[in-house]
Amino acid sequence: MSLISLNETITIALSVSDRHASAEWYVKTLGFELIYHADEAGWSEIQTNTKGVTLGLGEHTQPMPGNCVPVFGLSDLDTARNALEQAGVSFDGPTDVIDGMVKTATFYDPDRNALMLAEDLSQ
Repeated sequence: MSLISLNETITIALSVSDRHASAEWYVKTLGFELIYHADEAGWSEIQTNTKGVTLGLGEHTQPMPGNCVPVFGLSDLDTARNALEQAGVSFDGPTDVIDGMVKTATFYDPDRNALMLAEDLSQ
């Protein structure tokens, strides 16, 4: 039995220098489909050819290639975060909220690999 209940979705977050150019590359090169660009958040999302798996492109002035962060979707981030913290899981600061869009929280596995939880607030 797990501590939290995840949705059947995963977004793999990648650090890139130009989200628009990167999105175009993934669309043209791999046949993926652009879902949206959220310029105010510095984030773009692309649907892969695998059901439930998307790529999230986070724009950074100095991207960190090879640093992928799996983002697990769920319906109640606050409850999940509380359960994980009660179990001793370490989080990287407070939960981030972009009103009307998403709520996210980064946490770490025992080897300090970053993982993220995300609750869709757009619905």
